[in-house]
Amino acid sequence: MAFDLGQAVHDRRAELGISQTELARRASMSQPQISKLELGGTVPTLPLLARLAKALDASLNIALDGDTSSVVFTPHAA
Repeated sequence: MAFDLGQAVHDRRAELGISQTELARRASMSQPQISKLELGGTVPTLPLLARLAKALDASLNIALDGDTSSVVFTPHAA
């Protein structure tokens, strides 16, 4: 799941046109923490996932079903 989460964070950040540094500021994290997360090098806590969703102005949806998983940030309506 970590890889999927990292890709989802990267994709949503790119949609917003913000840097890792800006996302880190919004989520009260450091840029290296964002980089490590996007590379799949960490397993975040639920409170961290909540902060990321808020910082990315999106809802986070995680589906786990046996050996498959999906992670999607759904943008909030404007």
